[in-house]
Amino acid sequence: MSEKQTLTIKLVRSIAGTRESHRATVRGLGLHKLNSQSTLEDANAEITPELKDICDKGVPYACSWA
Repeated sequence: MSEKQTLTIKLVRSIAGTRESHRATVRGLGLHKLNSQSTLEDANAEITPELKDICDKGVPYACSWA
């Protein structure tokens, strides 16, 4: 059996005054308030590059991931 990989995303900057599409992206990641964290699990034992791209390209100024 393979282990599930997890990706922890943290909202490090407020999204007040940002574009609506950026706010929707942050909400879609499961983040609500400043310093909130969301842990995403991937059942296929591989974190998809799309999840990392959301943080890197979608809202890089507001999210950090580990």
